[in-house]
Amino acid sequence: MGVIDKVAPARTGRSKAAAGDVRAELPLDQIVMGDCIAAMKALPAKSVDMIFADPPYNLQLGGELFRPDGSHVDAVTDDWDKFDSLKHYDAFTRAWLAEAHRILKDDGTIWVIGSYHNIFRVGVAVQDLGYWILNDIVWRKANPMPNFRGTRFTNAHETLIWASKGEKAKYTFNYRSMKTLNDEIQMRSDWEFPICGGQERLKKGGHKVHPTQKPEALLYRVLLACTKPGDVVLDPFFGTGTTGAVAKRLGRHWIGIEREPGYCAAAIERIEAALPLDESALATMQSPRSQPKVAFGVLVENMYLVPGAVLTDAKRRWTATVRADGSLSSPCGASGSIHKLGATLQGAPACNGWSFWHYEAEGALKPIDALRQTYLLATQP
Repeated sequence: MGVIDKVAPARTGRSKAAAGDVRAELPLDQIVMGDCIAAMKALPAKSVDMIFADPPYNLQLGGELFRPDGSHVDAVTDDWDKFDSLKHYDAFTRAWLAEAHRILKDDGTIWVIGSYHNIFRVGVAVQDLGYWILNDIVWRKANPMPNFRGTRFTNAHETLIWASKGEKAKYTFNYRSMKTLNDEIQMRSDWEFPICGGQERLKKGGHKVHPTQKPEALLYRVLLACTKPGDVVLDPFFGTGTTGAVAKRLGRHWIGIEREPGYCAAAIERIEAALPLDESALATMQSPRSQPKVAFGVLVENMYLVPGAVLTDAKRRWTATVRADGSLSSPCGASGSIHKLGATLQGAPACNGWSFWHYEAEGALKPIDALRQTYLLATQP
């Protein structure tokens, strides 16, 4: 992988046979450095399976932010987030969304994330350009930044718009994987993740490399929901490469577009370090309920247990491999949620998977419920 400064313009007048194979014209697993609209114009029509876009929010902060103790808040003050007027922002939004619509396959979908500053304007443009909104997803931040001035409610969420190319369009939605990821309860449209922090947060010289780096767990769920292994995912506002890192782990191809050289360099280093999952871990449930406060799939999304990890019962009678959607598979061929597979292996009518399955740490077996408690402690506001 690497960075390229331009894409060869898409060829026109191709034969019908050649038109069906556009991958040769795509900069797969590459970062295109430059303006996102110009870069998308160079891509062939109907060539990507999914687009995830984290565009500038046009925050209009109006100056530096400080905490009550006088310390500086590392907020978004970069030039790429500044527009002369709402009219200019709307024109920019419609231009990149129009190109996105052109290069998206007929059965593809687009995700756009934003805050109250921009998401409503983006939503109007999405509908005006012919997309069909499938869901709006609320990302509830488990640990949001407080409102330091005490003049408003704490801004504790962002909104994602998920849309197909049109009202009648067919699209990929891995419903069963989403249900399995959520301990066999239908996945809702409000998702809770902590904001990006800890070792995942990229820093240089003690400062954030990117002010709005998204958590990998969020992209993990998005990609697992509506793409398949081998699909092509485009991110026209690539930043430090969260989409690329998660796509690599899940066996998807990616294309990133980014105009800031510093972000490109950080993204390359990050993606090169990402380890792809093996094929058995990538397998997801195709069929299937107690709902704990934290679903097992959330631990997988947040890398408390990685796909491919091996679990066992306390007496080491049975083993199971963790898969990408939070389901388990056993050597005997059975598969299911932590609860269902535990019951199947024991020939029992039910099983509490949280206490039945164990992982090995520091030479000892520990119930996976210990990881759930660790996650709860780490994400308390």
